[in-house]
Amino acid sequence: MRLGAGTFAACCVAIEVLGVAIFLRGFFPAPVRSSSTTEHRAESPAPEPSAGASSNWTKLPPPLFGKVVIMLIDALRDDFVFGSKGVKFMPYVTYLVERGASHSFVAEAKPPTVTMPRIKALMTGSIPGFVDVIRNLNSPVLLEDNVLRQAKAAGKRVIFYGDETWVKLFPKHFVEYDGTTSFFVSDYTEVDNNVTRHLEKVLKREDWDLLILHYLGLDHIGHLSGPNSPLIGQKLSEMDGVLMKIHMALLSKEKEALLPSLLVLCGDHGMSETGSHGASSTEEVNTALVLISSAFERKPGDRRHPKRVQQTDLAATLAIGLGLPIPRNNVGRLLFPVVEGKPVREQLRFLHLNTVQLSKLLQGNVPLYEKDPGFEQFKMSERLHGNWIKRYLEENSSEVLLNLGSKVLRQYLDALQTLSLSLSRQVVQYDMYSMAVGATLVLEVRLMGVGNGTKPLLFKVLALLLLSIPKALSPAAELDVPLSSPLFSLLFYLTILVLSAIHVVVCTSTESTCYFCSMPWLAAGGAMLLMSALLCAIVSALTKTVVSAKRVGKNPAPPSVRWSELDLLILLGTMGHILSLGASSFIEEEHQTWYFLVSTLCLALCQEVCRNHFLGSDGDPQCGLREEPGPEGAMLTMQDGAEGCAALEEDRTRAAASAFERLGSMEQRMVLASPWAVLCCCRLLRALNQTGVQGAHRPDLGHWLTSSDHKAALSVLAALSLLAVFLLVQRRCSPMSKVALALGLLGVYCYRAAIGNVMSPWQRGNSDISKGIVEARFVYVFVFGILFTGTKDLLRSQVAAIAIKARTVGLWEIYSGLVLLAALLLRPHNLPVLVSSLLVQTLMAKFVWKPLNHGVAEVTVMHYWFGQAFFYFQGNSNNIATVDVSAGFVGLERYVEVPAVFLTAFATYVGPVLWASHLVNYLSSESSSHSALRHACFCYALICSIPVSAYIILVTSLRYHLFIWSVFSPKLLYEGMRLFVTAAICVFFTAMDQTRLTKP
Repeated sequence: MRLGAGTFAACCVAIEVLGVAIFLRGFFPAPVRSSSTTEHRAESPAPEPSAGASSNWTKLPPPLFGKVVIMLIDALRDDFVFGSKGVKFMPYVTYLVERGASHSFVAEAKPPTVTMPRIKALMTGSIPGFVDVIRNLNSPVLLEDNVLRQAKAAGKRVIFYGDETWVKLFPKHFVEYDGTTSFFVSDYTEVDNNVTRHLEKVLKREDWDLLILHYLGLDHIGHLSGPNSPLIGQKLSEMDGVLMKIHMALLSKEKEALLPSLLVLCGDHGMSETGSHGASSTEEVNTALVLISSAFERKPGDRRHPKRVQQTDLAATLAIGLGLPIPRNNVGRLLFPVVEGKPVREQLRFLHLNTVQLSKLLQGNVPLYEKDPGFEQFKMSERLHGNWIKRYLEENSSEVLLNLGSKVLRQYLDALQTLSLSLSRQVVQYDMYSMAVGATLVLEVRLMGVGNGTKPLLFKVLALLLLSIPKALSPAAELDVPLSSPLFSLLFYLTILVLSAIHVVVCTSTESTCYFCSMPWLAAGGAMLLMSALLCAIVSALTKTVVSAKRVGKNPAPPSVRWSELDLLILLGTMGHILSLGASSFIEEEHQTWYFLVSTLCLALCQEVCRNHFLGSDGDPQCGLREEPGPEGAMLTMQDGAEGCAALEEDRTRAAASAFERLGSMEQRMVLASPWAVLCCCRLLRALNQTGVQGAHRPDLGHWLTSSDHKAALSVLAALSLLAVFLLVQRRCSPMSKVALALGLLGVYCYRAAIGNVMSPWQRGNSDISKGIVEARFVYVFVFGILFTGTKDLLRSQVAAIAIKARTVGLWEIYSGLVLLAALLLRPHNLPVLVSSLLVQTLMAKFVWKPLNHGVAEVTVMHYWFGQAFFYFQGNSNNIATVDVSAGFVGLERYVEVPAVFLTAFATYVGPVLWASHLVNYLSSESSSHSALRHACFCYALICSIPVSAYIILVTSLRYHLFIWSVFSPKLLYEGMRLFVTAAICVFFTAMDQTRLTKP
């Protein structure tokens, strides 16, 4: 079956997306889970240990608190309460922390630091899987044991107001609730007022036991303007007033109540210096936790510093405080200061219940649990506890009894700490079979986790791409994909039988759940058929390659000569970037790698320009494997021998000199200056946004522009940037599209002025600030109009008389529509990044690639490199926290999943998308090759597939690395999303290639 190189590459990338999806599903593990068969039925609590005598303490202890209020402030960073901001904006909370009846903690949240997994951690005490960062977009029902389920089973009445994520996780647990969407980040007032408006009425009522309030405004302000925004102080003051109102109401009711109340002030996660969250920086994982109750005694002058605890510790503390069983999957420890005022026997009872629960969880998840230090400490604590009970029953009070009780308490606390750490490490339970199946579809991999002994290596998509390079880069750019004959070969059927047997053996012998085994047999069979067909196709291609090599060997050619410096730079740079992914520091600071590569590329282009136009034929001739454009398309040619090399270099020099002489004096200067201008532009952009981990805290131009003191400077910069965007894009648009582009860019400025980012002549104070929905939708109208016009021109290009012009204009209008959408979604201080991208594209296309006669492969790789560099220039990194969630809600009145996800993804990957779109425009308008787009699609797919394949091998081998969840896993998610974007780009390339018409 014959396929074009672009179509073949697009199909390979589509299969690779499928393989990566299966690999990700197996890589991101399920958290540790209790193996109890009574998951939904109440278990009898562990009795109090006694030395041979039966204890009468066999029931759960009574509750410590009558009413509990959980006030969760989203993104409540620890320094917002315990730092200078807390002292200034939260005076009442500061008073309670320093002098009141309270216990304060700095609770550490495990990554990913996003809302849904953090709520699960608070209520279950377990560490959610990393894949929950994706499920956060649409939270499923929480099925595992949790505090709210135990409260409902005990007949307690729970009321909730706030983030609707709680309602999705616990749909039948609340007697009353009012949810608000957490994803519409443009709103930071109504989203909190909707919670507070219920307080006055509900605090007067007695028909509830647990009240949960989830405030979102602080998090939304962080996403919009960062932690240093003046709105942060206003919101903290508002929250301080709300907490004081709740505390006063609870104190007034305690006079008539039998038990004291508990008020919990906490956050689900912190906030990075850019205002986002999701990663593992100190600002994101450290959140405030304050427990306030009149039951906590405090001596005058007793000043306590916040202790560091785990966020999962709250679940066990709430369960003990409410008189409920501790959730079965809890890995947290009871916050001992909460019960330290109780009698020693009760303290030991609480700690014993916690250690028994942790030891049962350890037994269900660790095969050799008896040798675990925590389990040994638990058994020792239980024996000491039994001896203490015996002495206690014999003599109620003595100094020996008191000392022994203190020793048992310390032993229990040590056992709790060791057990909790052991269980936290056991959170990793990889689905190795699903990982092997997914990786097999992508690259060469050894089947892991399937039986014993060695398994054969399977070559899949990456091998097909590598084997197809010679034919894909031939003038015809067509491949004879060997599918028909292998499908009827014995190897094909034997492979299916072997894979089916492995599948049956694994799925019937595995002790843990396997995603690939849970798939329907039809889907699993389709995957095995696909793997068998790919394997047979590779074997056929290898056979043909070996036969061709033997034929060439009979007529040996002269030894090949050197590659050009630019070819070597591209090859070594690409391989160097792949090798750098093996170090966590290079992943955290990957932007430095791309900055170095594009800077080195600019210097190499400077050297090539100077050599071609100053040295001329007197320079040292370079010769080698190089892509040469010709009337029949770009192809790889190799001159053999010194004579051929000299002739080829002489032809190149003569052609370059001739092209240079045809340029005017100004154009000649531009050719010489363009690489240096691009280099300077890239260097200046590095100062705009600090990213990564090591330097993210350093001041940059972006922070300076976004501060309220420099709003005028930001407004001028935004206006000039939008004007520059129009001048750079409009030159090849139709007259109607030029008008639409101008009005759209004006609408972009109006939108930013409407939401208060920039100043405008018609704005009068903050009273005119709105959500900008009308202005954003005004821009969307022109975006869709320009895209529609471009698509119409592409359809008109099927008419032979106007084919070339209509096609060129149509592609450019689609590109300009994407540029307008990018201008709307990017933050105002990032508009210079968009302008610089357009400027670099213009300079490179007009004064570098065309005069220097670069081939399709070189131009494609350069586009890929610059696209990756501009991804980091706009402030992105491999941390989830740098994703600008607010871009997904531009022009939306409420959260709508599909457009929100699309807009967020486009805003994140706007650099690679715009550079890929420009590549299509450049090759369609400048290249005389019929197969240029096919070559570009194949090269783009190959250069994107190799890093993904290498990274899959890397994370599999480093799956027990210390930084696997904080560094390597976020990068894996980015690579998966980048591969999906690559698939969309390759499909676009293929579609444009199908409509490619011959120039007259």
